[in-house]
Amino acid sequence: MFDANDKFSPICSGESGGGIELAPRVRVPASALRTQFSRSSGPGGQNVNKVNTKAELWIALSDLSPHLTHRALARLEQAAGRRLTKDRELHFVSEIHRSQERNRIENLERLRELLVAAMAEPKVRRKTKPGRAAKQRRLDHKKHRGKIKARRQGGHDE
Repeated sequence: MFDANDKFSPICSGESGGGIELAPRVRVPASALRTQFSRSSGPGGQNVNKVNTKAELWIALSDLSPHLTHRALARLEQAAGRRLTKDRELHFVSEIHRSQERNRIENLERLRELLVAAMAEPKVRRKTKPGRAAKQRRLDHKKHRGKIKARRQGGHDE
């Protein structure tokens, strides 16, 4: 998703119908993404009161759901946390960079990371039993501790 100049280039066109590829097998039309820019907080020198560098990005879950399984959508909702609005939209805000474009790309990257994590099936944990050597070490340790405590018991004259 990066070009030769190390810039994020999510917009793809051609026979596949165009749109923006947010993650593998997740392509949405550019109109599905809503972006707004405003003034960023913090120090910024001469540009601070002139340039709208803070970028906000919204995308409705309904635009993503055709590309995700029910489980992946549930994991996405769980992982989104407070980024999921009551209107069931994902909301991302970035103001860490000094340029509007880099903050917009930062938001797209955050969305992509969230989607990739949600699409990954969690590994199923298989129950395992301790091996023979581990059991023996545990018993040896218990016997050793018992001997230490037994030595403390002797020698009381009453």
